[in-house]
Amino acid sequence: MSLVLSDVERIANLSRLELSPSQAQKTLEQLNGIFALVEKMKNVDTTGIEPLSHPIAVIEELALRLREDNATETDHRDDYQQCAPATQDGLYLVPRVLE
Repeated sequence: MSLVLSDVERIANLSRLELSPSQAQKTLEQLNGIFALVEKMKNVDTTGIEPLSHPIAVIEELALRLREDNATETDHRDDYQQCAPATQDGLYLVPRVLE
């Protein structure tokens, strides 16, 4: 996929951006560069490659620096909702605004 200058001008108009002709041309080149990179990435054979949970998970010495995701704060929801005028099942009830 590639764009033409009229596509960039239309996108700029829809985005309410004012681009000079040189800015539009530069934007066109950058967007087409991104699309070309995506096409190259689509062609990479990823058969047998497991997805990573984090981009640096494959580098063990960096991955080990990340702390475990453990809940350390206690649940104070009931305390916080005591001053609310109306709650139900842990949710704040508010008056209907739109009919």
